[in-house]
Amino acid sequence: MARGEFDRLPGTGKPIAGLDGPHDELWWVKDKLRREELATLPPSLAVRRDRDQLLEALPTFRTEAAVRAAVEELNERIRRLNRYGSPSGPPTTLMAQDVDAIVARWRTAVHDDT
Repeated sequence: MARGEFDRLPGTGKPIAGLDGPHDELWWVKDKLRREELATLPPSLAVRRDRDQLLEALPTFRTEAAVRAAVEELNERIRRLNRYGSPSGPPTTLMAQDVDAIVARWRTAVHDDT
């Protein structure tokens, strides 16, 4: 320290965030996941959440092509997960979504809003 090797380091003079809060044994892991914006859900649960979010967001899609592309991307993730499994979390029973049925839901949602 006398040589000044620790002077002007990032965060100098700032308190360490969360140091005085209550912690469980995984506090550091949870904080790292949050900082790195990594998924905390196992893939089988994350794909279900993404399916639900897609269905909720249907009215926001501007074109049928955008809806089809989003559903196809989701279906590819579902097929990959069903084919190769998940390294963690529960197994998935989610099947590929019916693109035409979801497009029909989108059309209904768009026409109901106008």
